Amino acid sequence: MRKMKDSGIEWIGDIPEDWGIKKFKIIFSFGRGLSITKENLVSCGIPVINYGQIHAKENIGTTLKECLLRFVPEYFLDESKDSLLCYGDIVFADTSEDYAGVGNNVFIDVRFKIFSGYHTIICRPKISDCTKYIAYLLQTDFWRNQVRKNVSGIKVFSITQKSLRDTFILLPPLPEQQRIADYLDAKCARIDETAELVRQSMERLRAYKLSLITEAVTKGLDPDVPMKDSGISWIGEIPKGWNLTRLKYIGVASNGIIFSPEDVSNDGVFVLRSNNIKDGKLDMDNVICIDKMIDEKMYIKKGDILICSRNGSRNLIGKNCVIEDDLYNVSYGAFMMVFRTKNILCHYTFKSALFSFYIGTFLTSTINQLTISNFYNMKIPVPPIAEQQRIADYLDDKCARIDAVLEEKERLLERLAEYKKSLIFECVTGKREVSA
Repeated sequence: MRKMKDSGIEWIGDIPEDWGIKKFKIIFSFGRGLSITKENLVSCGIPVINYGQIHAKENIGTTLKECLLRFVPEYFLDESKDSLLCYGDIVFADTSEDYAGVGNNVFIDVRFKIFSGYHTIICRPKISDCTKYIAYLLQTDFWRNQVRKNVSGIKVFSITQKSLRDTFILLPPLPEQQRIADYLDAKCARIDETAELVRQSMERLRAYKLSLITEAVTKGLDPDVPMKDSGISWIGEIPKGWNLTRLKYIGVASNGIIFSPEDVSNDGVFVLRSNNIKDGKLDMDNVICIDKMIDEKMYIKKGDILICSRNGSRNLIGKNCVIEDDLYNVSYGAFMMVFRTKNILCHYTFKSALFSFYIGTFLTSTINQLTISNFYNMKIPVPPIAEQQRIADYLDDKCARIDAVLEEKERLLERLAEYKKSLIFECVTGKREVSA
């Protein structure tokens, strides 16, 4: 068993006897990324890593993935050489929209020309030690909590060079740094491969669920029923006893309430936004409150279908969920829409490929919004009421089984993430000895 010593810092506690502690500013020098905007990005050119990609879920922090790269024109090589990165640099995002993202960074493990982009801080090692070990250390809450204590902001947290400078870094002897980095590279790669296989199986399940819903809401459950041409190419044939009806004839849609940041309060009316729809279900985490009087008709009711009608990402427009429970004092924001209908099957139709295809027909490069006019003019297949209920019951059962498997796989991903997190922590703090 290895010998330990008191680090002299209360929150760090004991560390291995031959390990040292240094302040971040002793190990790294600092620089800034390019002063550019999104308009400076091009389809090909010199790679650049921006704060948005540092915060991307694909970024694991200890290797630079190709999917994280964007590009700027080559003339930046002449104008902004100070923002070029070197192998071993660590790049931080200088802002975060949530507390958990404070300290997000990426390790530069490539040797081609690449820029640090907007809203980033470049940290360059002053000596050529094993910064890969430090890259793993910087992924731990153990280290990041130092930065989180010193950030400023309420809705957006600012990370400065000053907030990084006085943080402490644990430093094993160089050979052990290399052993830890190599060990974690191998172990984490296996964990990541397993997690990726789980994610792929989840995507296949979601695709199967989508096809199941689409088939049921456009063709019904009886494969031998007589069919007729719907008159719409992307719908094709529908059962003879069904109608093709515009949404404006089967329900009422309403846009959400407009409010300003000054209206946000610790209590008042709960307001649902896009992030409150997760995997087709309502998620009441991170619901904001506003201190504002609103019309009674703007409160959510059981059975309403909540739809994201406007978003910076085209892929999120149209995501929706049905309100399955009675809610009190809950409304919805300006970028949301509610559809109130007696059609039993409508919420499944909105989860089908039909609805996604419809939305894609009117979104453009300049207009990323589902307007009530466009929404109302969508035509959907409408079975007789008794058949609506039969299809809904069938999909309730099938989707519940698929969702149960997806939830179990999601729990497996969480366990893998937790195991990876604890493994990194144990190694970079000396709790687990990595042998030669």
